[in-house]
Amino acid sequence: MLPMTPKAKQRLLLTVVLLAGLFAILKLTYWVHFYQGKIDIEQQSEKQLKELVSFLDGALSRYESIPHVLSTNPMLANVLNDQQNAKKVQELNLYLEEIQHVTEASDIYLIDALGIAVAASNWQQHFSFIGKDYSFRPYYTDAISGNLGRYYAVGTSSDKRGFYFSYPIYQRGAQGILGAIVVKVDISDIEQQSTSIALAGQYEFIISDPDNIVFISSIDEWRLRSLTPLTESKQYALNASRRYANRPIGELNIKPHYLDGTANTGKIYQIGLGRSHTDYMDTHHLMSKAGWRVHILAPLKPLHETMPALMLLSAAIYLLLALGLLFSSEKRRNLQRLQLAQSLLEQRVEERTRDLQQANTRLKDTQDELIQAAKLTVIGSLSASINHELNQPLAALRSYAQNTQTFLSRNMPDKAMDNLKIIIELTDRLADIVGQFKSFTRKSQGTDSATDLNRCIRQALTIVQPEIDKQGVELDVQLPEFDYQVWGDKVRLQQVFVNIMSNAIVAMQQAPKRKLSISIQYDGKLCISIQDSGPGVRESQMEKIFEPYFTTSERTGLGLGLSISQRIIESMQGQINVANAEEGGAIFRIILPIYAYEERLSL
Repeated sequence: MLPMTPKAKQRLLLTVVLLAGLFAILKLTYWVHFYQGKIDIEQQSEKQLKELVSFLDGALSRYESIPHVLSTNPMLANVLNDQQNAKKVQELNLYLEEIQHVTEASDIYLIDALGIAVAASNWQQHFSFIGKDYSFRPYYTDAISGNLGRYYAVGTSSDKRGFYFSYPIYQRGAQGILGAIVVKVDISDIEQQSTSIALAGQYEFIISDPDNIVFISSIDEWRLRSLTPLTESKQYALNASRRYANRPIGELNIKPHYLDGTANTGKIYQIGLGRSHTDYMDTHHLMSKAGWRVHILAPLKPLHETMPALMLLSAAIYLLLALGLLFSSEKRRNLQRLQLAQSLLEQRVEERTRDLQQANTRLKDTQDELIQAAKLTVIGSLSASINHELNQPLAALRSYAQNTQTFLSRNMPDKAMDNLKIIIELTDRLADIVGQFKSFTRKSQGTDSATDLNRCIRQALTIVQPEIDKQGVELDVQLPEFDYQVWGDKVRLQQVFVNIMSNAIVAMQQAPKRKLSISIQYDGKLCISIQDSGPGVRESQMEKIFEPYFTTSERTGLGLGLSISQRIIESMQGQINVANAEEGGAIFRIILPIYAYEERLSL
């Protein structure tokens, strides 16, 4: 396995940090939303619980006073005192039936001191309570003890769930209790109305008895199920109390285990049947008079359903912020890298500029040296002619000087004066020749100025004139009457003319006819033509003739003359080219921009 690069490690660490941050933000979002949602649900459940308890209290209180009111009717005491009087019993049955219809109670019945039902509103039903023993019911015990009885149970005769209110029947004028009047309220009606309220409030509810048995619920499957485990002792106690008659009691599938007590408000339970479970928040209240515990079970499903969207939103915001931070950080790093690269680039440019300046300086020095070398090469090739040109005046000077001595010794001053004039002319001639070569061989300073083109050509001819005379070259110079001026270094321009003229003289050494033609034309630009009568330039050499170190001369040379000449002309914003003339020979054309001109005055 290849080792990880630092960049790969950095990316891995960044990915781990991002994932850890995403996990933390999702966890925090879930906790905050769930906690806040739980608080909201709990507050809403408290409000709904008060409304439901208020409804239940109101529903039961409608019937709570009926037993007490009925106990004041002497018919009840008369029947208890004369239970064998069928007429009185029947009259009471009809009376209780009428009261049952008016009050909408489930059943109303009268029991004697032994707990036996004597009369009942359901006397004509097949499950009539008359003759049944209810002494085991707690509401009977409470009434016989002189108290208002309250009790929930499933009727042993009707098998209907009901809430029982009982009140004692006192002996008129005596302190003894003859029996009790009992009013049964059908729980189904209260349950149905409560379920409608729960449906509107989008919650479920259960009502449990002191034994934690659910006897009223908005969900049928939860009814008659125990909130706590059904132990043998609890099952035995339920059977002994006969509260639920013959109804089977099961356990409600609830997790975690339900703990009885008021401290469980806000606790979350998972309730369901089989594999289907739903999370509910339990909020409950104890109705002390009825002995009921009312539970509001708010489903957490809506809270859970909104959780994915909220977590997705939080994750999106987190990722956007993270990407924004990463982008900003990367942008800042890129800017720093760009600034560093720019700084390094500027430093390198400065270094490169200095190197280029130094190189240009060295190149210029080298160029000047090469130009000077080219000059010296030309001078070297012309040295024999120069020597010849200088030797003749020197020999003549010696001869005239000796003649002058002779004339002076013979006292012939006139002839001596004539010789001295000739000697002076010969000296000036030598001075012109030497001065021109001295100026040509001096290293140029590269100073540009307005240069007279005609004069520059004449000075170049002065330099090559000895070689022209030596080789017997016919010279044809056609200069204009105007003194054209160009902008440039006159010494370097003079060198160009000397180079081209010298090459032309060399090229014509083997030619039967030797003629050098120099002319100047003006057509917007100045065109200086230098044509020889030699063999011309081969086509294969046309493209190479201006290349450095290229030469066709068998004599010693550097091969730099034409290359340097081209660079000098181009530095003056001009151009130089070569072609072969139709009549034979090569033509070099130098094209230069005009700077100014002056017309020569004819004297």
